[in-house]
Amino acid sequence: MVTTESRLARTSQMVCAAGRVSRNSPGRSRLAVVALSAMLGLAGRLAAHDYPQMGARFSRNMVSAERNLPDRFNPETGENILWAAELGSESHATPVVGSGRVLMGTNNGNPRDPRNEGDRGVLLCFNEATGVFEWQLAVPKITISRFWDWPRAGICSTATIEGNRAYVVSNRGEVMALDLAGMSNGNDGPYLEEAVHTVPPDETPLPPTAHDADIVWLYDMLHDQGVRQHDSAHACILIDGPFLYVNTSNGVDDTHKEIHAPDAPSLVVIEKATGRLVARDGERIGPRIFHSTWSSPMLAEVGGQRRIFFAGGDGVLYAFEALGEAPPPGEVRTLRKVWWFDIDPTGPKENVHRFNSNRKISPSNVKSIPVFHEGRVYLTGGGDLWWGKNESALWCIDPAGEGDATVRGLVWKHPLGDHVMASPAVAEGMVFAADCDGTLHCVDAVTGGTCWTFEANGDFWASPLVADGKVYAATRRGWFYVFRLSRTRELLSEVKLNGPVSATPVAANGRLYVATMRSLYAVGRR
Repeated sequence: MVTTESRLARTSQMVCAAGRVSRNSPGRSRLAVVALSAMLGLAGRLAAHDYPQMGARFSRNMVSAERNLPDRFNPETGENILWAAELGSESHATPVVGSGRVLMGTNNGNPRDPRNEGDRGVLLCFNEATGVFEWQLAVPKITISRFWDWPRAGICSTATIEGNRAYVVSNRGEVMALDLAGMSNGNDGPYLEEAVHTVPPDETPLPPTAHDADIVWLYDMLHDQGVRQHDSAHACILIDGPFLYVNTSNGVDDTHKEIHAPDAPSLVVIEKATGRLVARDGERIGPRIFHSTWSSPMLAEVGGQRRIFFAGGDGVLYAFEALGEAPPPGEVRTLRKVWWFDIDPTGPKENVHRFNSNRKISPSNVKSIPVFHEGRVYLTGGGDLWWGKNESALWCIDPAGEGDATVRGLVWKHPLGDHVMASPAVAEGMVFAADCDGTLHCVDAVTGGTCWTFEANGDFWASPLVADGKVYAATRRGWFYVFRLSRTRELLSEVKLNGPVSATPVAANGRLYVATMRSLYAVGRR
């Protein structure tokens, strides 16, 4: 078997040989240069990667190995814009790239199908090379109240791609497996009710076309697990072999003072091939959820043990033993908790909703995803953006051992602004964290000391991305910044986009993908 590494090694040997030919045979120098250019192009293509999920595989680190990415672009002038695609009117998910397609969650503010009008959660699929629209998943809104499925928020969950399948949590709390080709190759089972599913119950079913999504299977967390999601579902599915680890988005009721589903799980495990529930957490986090369960899981190996790290809505980072095999049909296992770290051990732990309006004292929660890098876990969190205290931080945590690591696991804590939603990016001994005060922090990964800060125009919801020796970051006022990856601050470029940015920029196959509320741009050197 010829691996990518062996191909690159062979390419390196051929490059050296080409250099010898050019030195020893001047008449052949042009041929050598052409061959060298071709081989370097091949090496670049071999080094390119898809971006199939939120963050790097397993670790969730917001870092990419892509190269040759531009340090500036401008949609107004077309500079380094390869293609652009229209989204809805609000887009809070992050694009993912895999198997030649780009998936992006949005709303129905720009209907692709005139038959399907009104507010919907929408997942759009574009051709990666051209940006041509291929198909969409359209999901009706939950109409119980706006706090179940916030108006015009669309599908807020980021999809995950593997092979010819995509996995996503809809705005209705449904875990779905989708055929990445959509209906263009027919309606694959076992799920065959797409015509009914894409419209509200009181409307006429819409027979699917070649530009509609093909749902392979569907698991309804709200119906089957009694979950009471809050505002919307907001999950980034983690794939581990045959399993999908999924945040349920369980949260408070409309009054923001009660947990409607205290016994519902915060983390579930779904069998990837069938959509069967195979495991769930047993921590009964529900009564301690301050607002909602915002975070998604990551996986890391610690001391030779594979662990699933998950930040609950109670401000506690849990580590569960990764599932080894699926239980027999009909059996649902309870994930074994092996480790935990409380980011706010002195915060209120009971009757937590008494502190909703207290901006000095309240529990903490986590809206970002924990990141693993070189034996450490990096996590942002603190007071909720809409409720509770104005205080947030970045933690560096040692995940070794078992049991309560709240005291012994703390390596350092770095203060951030009043609130934080973005996940950190860790690279070359630096941690980049962006807060809701509009400050981008560059922090020493070993000591937690400040390297530099930058005051941006607007608050950060999107996470920063590190790729190709650069740091990319965007704000809710639509400003996009590019910095050199360095311990000293160097702003390479900035540009004002056509709307707010909630989506994290991503890099895949030599391109940068940037999504505003209304547009998706494929950016590359032209």
